[in-house]
Amino acid sequence: MIAQITGKIISKKTTEVVVLCSGIGFLLSSPISTMEKLPDIGETVTLQTLLIPKEDAMLLFGFYTDQEREIFKLLMTVSGIGPKSALGILSSISIPEFCSAINTNNLALLKKMPGIGPKTAERILVELRDKLPNFEQSESAGDHEDILSIAQDAVNALVTLGFLRAKADKEVRQVLKENDNNLTIEQIISIVLQKNKH
Repeated sequence: MIAQITGKIISKKTTEVVVLCSGIGFLLSSPISTMEKLPDIGETVTLQTLLIPKEDAMLLFGFYTDQEREIFKLLMTVSGIGPKSALGILSSISIPEFCSAINTNNLALLKKMPGIGPKTAERILVELRDKLPNFEQSESAGDHEDILSIAQDAVNALVTLGFLRAKADKEVRQVLKENDNNLTIEQIISIVLQKNKH
């Protein structure tokens, strides 16, 4: 099973990205939430993946976070939802918003998502209601978005300073993990530079 892939981006479309890894170009379908966070073509990225075998194809899906992948997998346990529908849902709503909709029984919001009718929306609520609470415990939607934004800005700044994007991404994640996400962009950059002094 392919659980993660790291390589150079060689092409990007709306919900598809090709990642070159060890001479092989892997085509991954990804939600828009992931596509928006990807670096530019030619740069390195690490994606969490899920391989779904079909009779006529092997479908590979890529996600920027473990959380996105787990929600995707949970969605496909709902009767009537396949990979395409799950991808559409993740492309139209953030993870915190989706979890909030489930936990507050917001049927109206679910029915607005692409390819989701009233019956499927009801099934999503019923079948996932008791499976999502852990995704919202640690931080609010706003806090989650702020942390992602700070991390991305710090990575971009380090790349400008000469770091490879993959290394910058790894260093920033480690610094945030060690400091419970309570740092400014400037503090993150300063810590990373100190750790990499020669």
